[in-house]
Amino acid sequence: MSHVEESIAVDVPLTTAYNQWTQFEEFPNFMEGVERIEQRTPTLTHWVTKVGGNRREFDAEITEQIPDERVAWTTVQGEARQAGVVTFHRLDDTHTKVMLQLDHDPQGLADTIGDKLGFVKRQAKNDLHNFKEYIESRGRETGGWRGQV
Repeated sequence: MSHVEESIAVDVPLTTAYNQWTQFEEFPNFMEGVERIEQRTPTLTHWVTKVGGNRREFDAEITEQIPDERVAWTTVQGEARQAGVVTFHRLDDTHTKVMLQLDHDPQGLADTIGDKLGFVKRQAKNDLHNFKEYIESRGRETGGWRGQV
């Protein structure tokens, strides 16, 4: 199992960053390799990804969600094994630090090699950068789920 930690400061208020992150079906707009996410229940999402020519489907369950603080998940079914948490930290009224911690269990030779070469870490960093561009260019969230899990 490999562990990745990345963070980025975004130029939007904490609530805006958090609300956007709860819009899982919007992730393909800023996460490379994510083709589609379906929100099946308030705590279950179905992911379709394609990375390095490999298409995968899996379900992820939200295990903890506290508005304006954190969203944690783990995969529960499918071809990917990972768990993670995204936390949101107020820097000031208009800036937020978004921190990602991800545990990823490579599956198969290609995943293992990609992991050893730092692919997962680079992808996480790129996805956070893309999130920054996405939310800052909009200036506001596309929606938000304020429930607690």
